[in-house]
Amino acid sequence: MLRVVAPGALCSVQDLGRPGYQRFGVPVSGAMDAVACIIANRLVGNPPGAACLEITLGGTALEVVSPCVIAVTGGDLGATLNGRPLPTWASVFVRPGQRITFEGRRMGGRAYLALAGGVDVPLVLGSRSTYLPGRFGGLDGRPLQMDDLIRSTTPAGDPLRLAGRLWPSPVDYRPLIRVLPLPTSIGSSERLVSGLTAQPWRVGATSNRIGLRLEGARLPVEQPSDLASFGVFPGVIQLPPDGQPILLMADAQPTGGYPVIAVAIQADLHRAGQLLPGDEVCFSLVTQEEAIAAWRALRMQLDSPIADDEGIALAAAAQG
Repeated sequence: MLRVVAPGALCSVQDLGRPGYQRFGVPVSGAMDAVACIIANRLVGNPPGAACLEITLGGTALEVVSPCVIAVTGGDLGATLNGRPLPTWASVFVRPGQRITFEGRRMGGRAYLALAGGVDVPLVLGSRSTYLPGRFGGLDGRPLQMDDLIRSTTPAGDPLRLAGRLWPSPVDYRPLIRVLPLPTSIGSSERLVSGLTAQPWRVGATSNRIGLRLEGARLPVEQPSDLASFGVFPGVIQLPPDGQPILLMADAQPTGGYPVIAVAIQADLHRAGQLLPGDEVCFSLVTQEEAIAAWRALRMQLDSPIADDEGIALAAAAQG
């Protein structure tokens, strides 16, 4: 169990979301970087969809209340344990009185902390994810606050056996998102996608978990007056009348009225999930076959055998 000493910029409970409820107006939500969430859970022996903490930007501090095994993955937010660097992409045994601190952003924008057993909060529509605009899920539908207690279910067996597990391969976080073109009613999709891929884009200040608003040279578009709303999902790239694209993310609304010019391939959404305002991102066009191959390669990576780190395991045994 952990206690929140400082919540930082934004810390919430997330899992892999609640697909299947979009027809009722409920977004999928879930981790912005699902890859990091899955790996963190695997390292501590949880199912891939178990709930963990999504920590944005840094400034978060947590006190260990009872012995547990944790894993931190995703962006490098300067994680420390009692002031010393905390091994990341590895499972670590922590004991009461120790403090886990995320001192500040070094690479990426979001870190994921998994507890052996999974974060224990109520299921809402089949998920423990926090949907902040709707104020449901997670811990009372809100970001974590000072003195919140983060409880986990009890993992099976000796928790020490889970310490010292190391993720074997680095995750690709290049700020390059591969896209597939989509037919559009606002002009040549080829021309619009060429404009999208021809320049780097900066993530705008109003970006959030719903979508990344991109700033760059305006894409030419004439907004049709009779375009009906239609279904959208995370990864869709909309083009509003100002010609500045929006890449929809985890909390994206189920329907939208802006034209869609392309869709980010699912294998690259974890890269987008690490972007914050001010970051640059580029897009490249791929074929459907290349998108499928990238997804298969990512799934193979997520199924990789987990390695053991003797140093971390011995440290866990000494602390236990």
